[in-house]
Amino acid sequence: MQPADHALIIIDVQNDFCPGGALAVAEGDAVVAPINAMMDDFAVKVLTQDWHPADHASFAANHPGAAPFSMTEMPYGPQVLWPTHCVQGTDGAAFHPALRTDPADLVIRKGFRAAIDSYSAFFENDHSTPTGLDGYLKARGVTAVTLVGLATDFCVAYSAIDAAKLGYAVTVRMEACRAIDLEGSLDAAVAQMREAGVTLA
Repeated sequence: MQPADHALIIIDVQNDFCPGGALAVAEGDAVVAPINAMMDDFAVKVLTQDWHPADHASFAANHPGAAPFSMTEMPYGPQVLWPTHCVQGTDGAAFHPALRTDPADLVIRKGFRAAIDSYSAFFENDHSTPTGLDGYLKARGVTAVTLVGLATDFCVAYSAIDAAKLGYAVTVRMEACRAIDLEGSLDAAVAQMREAGVTLA
């Protein structure tokens, strides 16, 4: 059992990121069993959920002529244009049916603002608009976080780096994550996490 000040943050284990989904991560569903097994070891458990309106600016479909996975410039910087995924209220946005959701203390939804994407569980992609997770964890007395889920090189990595910047002791359990690996993005994310002081276990 982890100490009471250590939280488990489970990132985006949703149908659209699992095989058959709109933005499927290879072996995305393989994270479910290890995450389920881990949950009882943590006093504080948080689930994050990508939760986009259909007109979200990060969807390639909302940019005429743009191909999925191409890049565009947003007011907050470069942005990957994704296939339409995790649209609010759809089956694709739902948690994987085998994931244990009952033990979670909090479900935090991100990416619900149409004009800005949100990879991190802590901040929107402008790196300044908070999701509220930091305040919740601090109110619970949390000082250390372990991150698991999808995808290693985007939402997990962004969340881990932000958590480290906010002063948490951060561990990423790599066996309970899977990556998209878009043009070397996994190696880059691993290097950035290590540089930020994140422990990769």
